Amino acid sequence: MKEIKAAQITDVVARLCIDANCYLPQDMKERIEACEKAEPWPAAKEILGRIVENYHIAESYPQPICQDTGVACVFLEIGQDVHIDGDLSAAINEGVRRGYTEGYLRKSVVADPIRRKNTGDNTPAMIYYDLVPGDSLKITVAPKGFGSENMSQIKMLKPSDGLQGVKDFILKVVEDAGPNPCPPIVVGVGIGGTFDKAAFMAKKALMRSVDERNADPYYAELEQEMLEKVNALGIGPQGFGGKTTALAVNIETFPTHIAGLPVAVNINCHVTRHKTEVL
Repeated sequence: MKEIKAAQITDVVARLCIDANCYLPQDMKERIEACEKAEPWPAAKEILGRIVENYHIAESYPQPICQDTGVACVFLEIGQDVHIDGDLSAAINEGVRRGYTEGYLRKSVVADPIRRKNTGDNTPAMIYYDLVPGDSLKITVAPKGFGSENMSQIKMLKPSDGLQGVKDFILKVVEDAGPNPCPPIVVGVGIGGTFDKAAFMAKKALMRSVDERNADPYYAELEQEMLEKVNALGIGPQGFGGKTTALAVNIETFPTHIAGLPVAVNINCHVTRHKTEVL
């Protein structure tokens, strides 16, 4: 049995909140730069160049890549042979509180969805727990801005809608979003499970590298097909046209009921931020 102290978790979460907001993942940077080189539309090429310039400036200070430093989404993979010495949720929220304060990150969380009073420290975090074999604790912090989150949708399709219904819905969500989520975007898709499971899978799909395809060749092919269809919409970087509307379409699936076909599409902007540490 491995013991991890809550204070150690707090320190890690605080650091990840700052790092995730200031340093774009390497796979994202490489994909954006490749798209800039391949983009034939002059305006789109210029915008992608400014995006590259922006994240280089953010790294050099360091300072946040985007003014919307997001709600802190924290994904945990907790080994079954791990014992947490202390309150895990409290430790994570203290880490978010400290990270967003010490990192001078914008506090964007309101305590009540209707009455709208700001909590002042970006807590509470959105925490997702997953129990796995082993004796390690994997922590991923993914700040999620709401320009893109607001463009996300879920739909309870009928089995008779089939694959074409899924494709049509993905394209509709991206087309409805247009320039609002600050494209080029990453499209997370969850298919199957239940209403809530599909949404969770779509969110978690955004944590996957844009270079990593679904392990099932059927869905890997669907990811590539949908990426091509999304880019053929011509929305382009920041909505000014071009062939780079999305950097990746990541699909996750799960078994579902014979009467259902839930599909969730979670959009993320080109600042698809996430940082991981394993204890």
